[in-house]
Order: sequence, then C-alpha cells, then structure tokens
Amino acid sequence: MPREFSLLDALMPTMFLAFLASVVVQVLLDRILGWCGLYRHVWHPPLFRVSVFACIFGVFGLFVLR
Repeated sequence: MPREFSLLDALMPTMFLAFLASVVVQVLLDRILGWCGLYRHVWHPPLFRVSVFACIFGVFGLFVLR
C-alpha cells in the first residue's frame, strides 16, 4: 500500500485513513460499552477511552503498514 495518497491535491499519509477508521470504531465501541454500563467499573473513564483508542489505532496501523 502506498505511504501517501492524494486528497484534493494534498498528499495525505495512509495512516490518516487508519486514524479515521479508528475514530469510527472507537465511537461505536464507546457507545456499546456505555450502554452496557462498563464505565461504572472503570476508575478513570476518559483515560480508559484514550487507551482503548490507542490500542485500536495501533492495530489498524499495524495492518496498514504491513
């Protein structure tokens, strides 16, 4: 996969697509976990959300750069 793609005559890194996909997956997962009530058992919900996003983005990054 190329490392850059053209978006309106601007070169964007391929990781930008992985970032956008990670945001979408994290928002969906956040709603599901909130609906299930998991955040009542988490010490610091914003920190938990950021760490889940970092894990999702890392997995997508490994798939993109492989």
